[in-house]
Amino acid sequence: MITKTFQLETLTCPSCVAKIEGMLKRTEGVTEWEVLFNSSRVRVSFDESVLESETIKNNIDKLGFRVIGEK
Repeated sequence: MITKTFQLETLTCPSCVAKIEGMLKRTEGVTEWEVLFNSSRVRVSFDESVLESETIKNNIDKLGFRVIGEK
């Protein structure tokens, strides 16, 4: 299990948070998540044998949100 924090360019509304949370909920290998509206960050815990952080970033991008950093 690994936890990564992704910095997004911007989150503009609560429905943006809901879109990202919905995607993470349906993503195999994701065990926990927190989307922080005020700081535009997404913290995700996931099973690295099932999922790569690059896949999570790509899925966030597909929703229309740009990932600008990762910790």
